Amino acid sequence: MIAGSAYRFLLIDAGAGIATITLDRPEKRNALSLEVMRELIAACEEIGADRSIKAVILRALGPAFSAGHDLREMLSRSVDEYRLTFDVCVRLMQTLQAMPQPVIAEVAGVATAAGCQLVATCDLAIASTDAVFATPGVKIGLFCTTPMVALTRAIGRKRAMEMLLTGEPIDAKTAVDWGLVNRAVPAADLAGATRALAEKIASAAGFVVGLGKSAFYAQIDLDQPKAYAYAKEIMSMNALAEDAQEGMGAFVDKREPRWRT
Repeated sequence: MIAGSAYRFLLIDAGAGIATITLDRPEKRNALSLEVMRELIAACEEIGADRSIKAVILRALGPAFSAGHDLREMLSRSVDEYRLTFDVCVRLMQTLQAMPQPVIAEVAGVATAAGCQLVATCDLAIASTDAVFATPGVKIGLFCTTPMVALTRAIGRKRAMEMLLTGEPIDAKTAVDWGLVNRAVPAADLAGATRALAEKIASAAGFVVGLGKSAFYAQIDLDQPKAYAYAKEIMSMNALAEDAQEGMGAFVDKREPRWRT
């Protein structure tokens, strides 16, 4: 895996089957500039190819998880330059969900606009109780249209529309109630709670977890008959896998499984 020193705005750490990606641009509230997004894509692709990594934590330094796009890059540009920014943003979000490893957002502080989109895109999220989430683009004349895609799928139409149309923030408790994050914990417990969740995921067979993540996103927007048709084929092939046979055999034998992956 690429060493963290290869990145300008990211810190990368890996061990015991878990990789941690830390956004390291606190003076800019971890704004998602083109360079930051490209670094995130590169890091995700590199980690995604590493079979020793079974779970990923995405976190940030400073008072903000991410304030969204870097508005300094959004002034007086051509339409092609704007398209490039949003193309790269979409690729980042797709890359996060295409990774075989589940990605857990560890959210401290503020997550706004594309930063909120980043949280909504991650497979799981744990926030500190003082975290705040918003899609405030409407207030500056730039509707959060790309964040809307992930947000709507995470929390539903009416709640997403309220956030998008008002630009008003929601607190961590509301984010949990609405399904944007899995749980909220005191700030002092955030890193430990996120790590514990990652370790629980990493204790399973990596192949099986990756297969399940891929299947989840493949079936989620299908109608129910198509979803079941797809899911039964995936589960049938999964049952043939060495790790599935080992896991079922271990359960029957009342012993701990010895995973191949």
